[in-house]
Amino acid sequence: DPRGLPHLPPVRGRHLSEGSGMNEAAAAAVRRRRSHGAGDVWAGGGRVSRTRSHRDLNKLQEPEVQPAESNWLSCHKAQESLLSSASGYSNYRGILNWCVVMLILSNARLFLENLIKYGILVDPIQVISLFLKDPYNWPALCLIIVSNAFVIVTLQIERKMAMGVLSESFGLALHTVNLIAILSFPAVVVLTVTSITPVGAVMALMCYTIQFLKLYSYKDVNKWSREVRRAKVKTLSRSLSAPGLKENGDAVQAVIMYPGNLTYKDMYYFLFAPTLCYELNFPRSPRIRKRFLLRRMFEMLFLIQLQVGLVQQWIVPAIQNSMKPFKDMDHSRMIERLLKLAVPNHMIWLIFFYWFFHSSMNVLAELMMFGDREFYRDWWNSETVTYFWKNWNIPVHKWCSRHFYKPMLKRGVNKRMAQMAVFFASAFFHEYLVSVPLKMFRLWAFMGMMAQVPLAWLVGRFLSGNYGNAAVWLSLIIGQPVAVLMYVHDYYILNYEGRQ
Repeated sequence: DPRGLPHLPPVRGRHLSEGSGMNEAAAAAVRRRRSHGAGDVWAGGGRVSRTRSHRDLNKLQEPEVQPAESNWLSCHKAQESLLSSASGYSNYRGILNWCVVMLILSNARLFLENLIKYGILVDPIQVISLFLKDPYNWPALCLIIVSNAFVIVTLQIERKMAMGVLSESFGLALHTVNLIAILSFPAVVVLTVTSITPVGAVMALMCYTIQFLKLYSYKDVNKWSREVRRAKVKTLSRSLSAPGLKENGDAVQAVIMYPGNLTYKDMYYFLFAPTLCYELNFPRSPRIRKRFLLRRMFEMLFLIQLQVGLVQQWIVPAIQNSMKPFKDMDHSRMIERLLKLAVPNHMIWLIFFYWFFHSSMNVLAELMMFGDREFYRDWWNSETVTYFWKNWNIPVHKWCSRHFYKPMLKRGVNKRMAQMAVFFASAFFHEYLVSVPLKMFRLWAFMGMMAQVPLAWLVGRFLSGNYGNAAVWLSLIIGQPVAVLMYVHDYYILNYEGRQ
């Protein structure tokens, strides 16, 4: 025995006298064997119970030195397959690369097929005609310049209210009229002026919509600042800044206090800043990173040309070919055309997302040294529709939560009704930005947005994990682009098919 004990057969007797001539080591070994029952056996100098589990057996054998020949005689161990969830394996980078390669190859085939069938359709000169009908007539740009009048009106109202010339109720009424005019005035101009193009109208209405949201936030924050000021002091402080400094990393900036923020400089900084929510003191970056700025600018120039090229080369021919199935109400061909259009439309949407929310917004933030760069979160991991809408467009989500959703909850509105109201407002603005420039009202965008409410309930109620994420992606690929494609198709039918 390796431990110096005599190799004894199992002892099955109930008692063994210690005075039987056995030495102390043997007696101790017998007592240890008796304490573990009669079912014990000896193996390799160690005691192993037949009643123990396989895991206990492995533990008992761990300290024992295995013979050298057993290392190459044994080639198996208990383990799960890598693709089993119980294996804990999570490195699927190679499979992701394979998906990317397959995606590139499949789209390369479609692109080659498109080139063989239609030739090169990319025309930079045609892009200019989308914005201008007459090179000497720029109605969309003039409309954008006129929007400064509403900015000046808002600032003057706030200044008069800060000095006590206007009451809160009368100032609120003036703000309401001004905000309604911001949305109605450009819509009337677009619908009445024939020289404005749909693309130019979209750009102008987008600027007015952003201005509406910004000035609404500007009005609210200044109102809250007056309430805080009245709660703290009784006299109006006219200092332009607080007698202190605010440190932000390496940057040191003056802390602006109300009403020192009511200046044109502060107003126009907010209007050009990549945010919809106003603050008296925005977080600032310490310096402009030139290399970072040049990379983002290069992405902007490259991706905008890529989008225009894909639209001209891929989307336009597909839309033109889809007119006849829609006109004849051939449902199978309609579904085939919608599916054919959905994939390239979704790809262009993804490129637009990166171009706008990452490249363009970061260029603007870098130039203005704007510190908050959270323009989006991980919406691609969304397992619910609600999570997607909260994370794919952070500036809009912050505005809706701060100026629309939370104030409704404070007024006692039910949470579900407040969520419905947010989707309703979003549906209105989607319809506003599509129907007015196209000068036709089909409500596809409105219905598409309102359909997100029951879709969010269904996905959250019955799907989760990867299935929920797949449902979100499917709604993006099939659902939302379909509404846009329906508008484009109807526009072509009304404006081109009718002329023929």
